[in-house]
Amino acid sequence: MASKLFSTLTIRGTTFSNRLWVSPMCQYSAVEGVPQDWHFVHLGSLAVGGPGLVMAEATAVAPEGRITPVCTGIWNDEQAQQWKRIVRFITSQGVPAGIQLAHAGRKASTDSIARGSGPVDPEEGGWPTIAPSPRPYGRYAPPQELDEEGIARVVVDFASAARRSVQAGFSVIEIHAAHGYLIHEFLSPLSNFRTDRYGGSPRNRARILFEIVDAVRGAIPESTPLFIRFSATDWVDGGWDVTDLAELVGPLEERGVDLFDISSAGLDPRQQIPIHPGYQVHLSRAIKQVARVPVGAVGLMTTPREFEDTLQAEDADVIFAGREFLRDRMLVRRAAVEFQSEMEWPEQYLMAKFPGAIP
Repeated sequence: MASKLFSTLTIRGTTFSNRLWVSPMCQYSAVEGVPQDWHFVHLGSLAVGGPGLVMAEATAVAPEGRITPVCTGIWNDEQAQQWKRIVRFITSQGVPAGIQLAHAGRKASTDSIARGSGPVDPEEGGWPTIAPSPRPYGRYAPPQELDEEGIARVVVDFASAARRSVQAGFSVIEIHAAHGYLIHEFLSPLSNFRTDRYGGSPRNRARILFEIVDAVRGAIPESTPLFIRFSATDWVDGGWDVTDLAELVGPLEERGVDLFDISSAGLDPRQQIPIHPGYQVHLSRAIKQVARVPVGAVGLMTTPREFEDTLQAEDADVIFAGREFLRDRMLVRRAAVEFQSEMEWPEQYLMAKFPGAIP
């Protein structure tokens, strides 16, 4: 049986050489939103491993949209210029570069994992947060409720960031609508209590997402793929779930969304998640049943066989992996050996491909 993991996939103007892709992973190493040498080495070394796509971490579209004070941004030209250097190296390895555009909403102004997470006080560099409603996340400070002018500003910020991303050389744009951040906060009835046209019904709660998609799609070339990462369930009774998301698939496809990247959770501290390898694959399967565009799966899959089996079962069209790439940057090359699939190797690494060669 031919490996699906090593079959190509073309979306708009971009062809992906395989279907094992690097998921966005926050590095908490930026300075005023500007990516540093760490990002160059981190993302560049992942590209050397030959994934079908390297997706840069959740990157804020505005200063107040950062998760932490040390998260990356692309709201100004200095940031875009530094991203350009990183993208240039990724693409020199024959790998497309993507960027996940994000706004953290009420979960912004927090510490990095290494510093224990939790809110950052203003005297330590924190800032006021915004959300669809003034309901805090757990013990975080209550956010300020966005008015319609503020919502319009967020939409413009996403479009501007997308435009800068293309100018920096990114081949793929992903909108972050997952993990309890701003767009997800609008989608979920557990965090959106508005009574205006951005609240109430599921379609009203999705209005800001539709507006962002329209603005971003209009700001980038027709040939640029546009993805969305969703949390397909809050894992809390009465919250946002996969049936709600399924209702949005058709309208989003009509607006030019090219892939649904399916994750879950992050919205409510009461979440109860049944953690096990592939625990989110049933969610990608459900969306794939209603989608006409490709669907991505994530969720603690770690082995080439798990990736391949998920694709063979048609539970997803691509696999996004995160933690396993941190453990093994040659994950794709190891999978190629396991499935006897031919890959191009950097000339600097040819001794690994031909271990019997004499240097």
